[in-house]
Amino acid sequence: MDTLRGLLAESPALLVSNPVNISYLTGFTGTAGFVLVTGDGAFLLTDFRYLEQAAEQAKGFEIVDVGTSVWARVAELLGADKLAFESEHLTVDAYRKMEKELAGVELVPVASPVAVMRRVKSEKEVAAIEAAIALGDAAFEHILGFMEEGMVEREVALELEFFMRSRGASGTSFSIIVASGARSALPHGVAGDKRLERGDAVVLDLGCVLGGYCSDLSRTVFMGDVGEEARQVYNDVLAAQQRALLGLRAGLTGKEADALARELLNGRGFEKNFGHGLGHGLGREIHESPRLSPASEEVLAEGMVVTVEPGVYLPGKFGVRIEDVVVIGEGGCRNLTGSTKELICL
Repeated sequence: MDTLRGLLAESPALLVSNPVNISYLTGFTGTAGFVLVTGDGAFLLTDFRYLEQAAEQAKGFEIVDVGTSVWARVAELLGADKLAFESEHLTVDAYRKMEKELAGVELVPVASPVAVMRRVKSEKEVAAIEAAIALGDAAFEHILGFMEEGMVEREVALELEFFMRSRGASGTSFSIIVASGARSALPHGVAGDKRLERGDAVVLDLGCVLGGYCSDLSRTVFMGDVGEEARQVYNDVLAAQQRALLGLRAGLTGKEADALARELLNGRGFEKNFGHGLGHGLGREIHESPRLSPASEEVLAEGMVVTVEPGVYLPGKFGVRIEDVVVIGEGGCRNLTGSTKELICL
């Protein structure tokens, strides 16, 4: 808690309402709760349904039964006339109730300092992410032997989810993407009713939640054979990713990291065909800070975990995306993803 208190320069107390941040701080996985951090106290406030669970999971926190009003309990525990809260999460309705019941307390909206803490991962967190990535790698290996012409995209997505859940995942980290043929040019082409056809490019984007941490993996494979244009685009995307992997390191801004891949693709005529950023942080959520994009001035630091996922999308024809997850180091990055990037025709 000392690290968190050190980030509260303007306020003696913080109310944490984002469930992901609550779980990060306490280990509590219930669906109803708040964390209150004061100068000398750390409280997890929840209701009757979760008191026993909270006591078991949130070691080092005083567990408080909210009773009929969480805001009344906050008022009792606060002991200060100023309270910071997570502005990006608390609803307007909750804010109005808090304002009413905490009359006389100055409410200060802040960008969550917990999110700042989460940007750099500990060795334990990196190990948890690696385990989730390994399960995603295994799912990709499995699906290569499962996919065949005539199969519906949804069947492939369902098989991927079943494989990961049956091996310990608590769920998928996002809606699995299986986009084939012209649909592969949709960057977020969630699996639909299209059947896989010979010659299709198939973009697979999958991830799971294991031990509270996410994985993310994209690969593009081809059904039966691959045309010369698609082969060249695949090689261009792979070259762009390899350039980024070689250049990523602590000290770069998100904009500079993105340029590592974008400059190569722009030079090969794809200025209008790579419309998303190079990558994003991931951890307890699939999209976290930092962002690797043309607009990002965030500075990469050792211990940040980010995706590296350049893509080229040719509307009406096909798309290609290749994605790995890396941990940033001082002089480079370490790739946590093990799946092959050889061009595969099934």
